[in-house]
Amino acid sequence: MQLHIANHPLISHKMTLLRDQRTQSPLFRELVAELVNLLSYEATRTLRVEEVPVTTPVAQTTGLHVSQPLPLVVPIIRAGLGMLDGFLKLMPHSEVGFIGMRRNETTLEPETYAKRLPDDLANRQCFVLDPMLATGGSLAATVQYLLDAGATEVTAVCLVAAPEGIEFMEEHFPGDNVQVVVAAQDECLNEHGFIVPGLGDAGDRLYGAAE
Repeated sequence: MQLHIANHPLISHKMTLLRDQRTQSPLFRELVAELVNLLSYEATRTLRVEEVPVTTPVAQTTGLHVSQPLPLVVPIIRAGLGMLDGFLKLMPHSEVGFIGMRRNETTLEPETYAKRLPDDLANRQCFVLDPMLATGGSLAATVQYLLDAGATEVTAVCLVAAPEGIEFMEEHFPGDNVQVVVAAQDECLNEHGFIVPGLGDAGDRLYGAAE
């Protein structure tokens, strides 16, 4: 697994606002979209492209288009949905799939409750959106599903990551076909499995504490 921590002043500034408990849901959603847009620029550096002819007002030349099959972006619902608009602003031509994955708060193990993805992901580049890389269980399960379905490369875009989650991903994906791009690596997980200092429950802060 390759890890990229996006060390940029604008990202750090927006992450500080995002962490603040006084930041209400409307601003929180706006900040998430802005951060994902910045992170997606880093996450798509290895995007496959192909040469195409193009005629400018001055001359004929050769340009680049994103290759087929189109990239697939997969938000892990519900919190990952808050990242989708920010990603699609940069990559509007992407196809979108969904996976519902939640952590059992007793066992801390991932549970899948919904899935809407193509059956065949042969030769696909996939991008997984999940705000929090905590224990790593949910993200690893999603990445493994995409690889098993034929994806050639999977890049996860996260806002914050705990060292425990990063280590878990590194152990499960020793190859270079999995990448994790994060805005910040935090200190640790607490006894409840929450990232410290973190930013709280991303889903609740995006959408409210709906049961």
